[in-house]
Amino acid sequence: MARKAIIFHGTGASPDILWFPWLDKQLTARGYQVERPHYPDLNVEPVRTFLPKVLDAHSFDAETVLVGHSGGAALLLALLEHLSAPVAQAILVAGYWTEPNDSAEPVLQPGYDWGKIAGNGGDLTFINSVVDPYGCDAAQGRYLFDRLGGTQILRNEGHFGDWNQPYDTFPLVDRLIP
Repeated sequence: MARKAIIFHGTGASPDILWFPWLDKQLTARGYQVERPHYPDLNVEPVRTFLPKVLDAHSFDAETVLVGHSGGAALLLALLEHLSAPVAQAILVAGYWTEPNDSAEPVLQPGYDWGKIAGNGGDLTFINSVVDPYGCDAAQGRYLFDRLGGTQILRNEGHFGDWNQPYDTFPLVDRLIP
């Protein structure tokens, strides 16, 4: 099996912004097959109809690393719950499990099977900021950590990239992936 990484962008974003292309280059240089899918309907289409499309578009195995940012991290929760086999690692950057602000969040499920997510998530890491302008903050990360275990990393770096926050590299995420 070849090592593979799939990087999921957030709501209203694309795979060609922020630190996603940089991380792709870093991991490719280390021998990973990297996928950066573009999902414009992420957090627009309800997760119950959106998730099957994501599951069908990718393969997941014990050599797969998943990285999700914001809405992409929220998507990872549903994805991990519905996998038929565990992945090696999942890194949720600015992740959340409940509506973090007053915006609609169709990417969220009404509830989660935390045991199944933990069982399929491999080495789970949650990276959140103390203060996040969208509410994907330390409290959201702590809730996930308390239910799933793994590692919680708190920074003071906003949303780890956005339209008004240049964030072209993310060495921490690179270092977390063996």
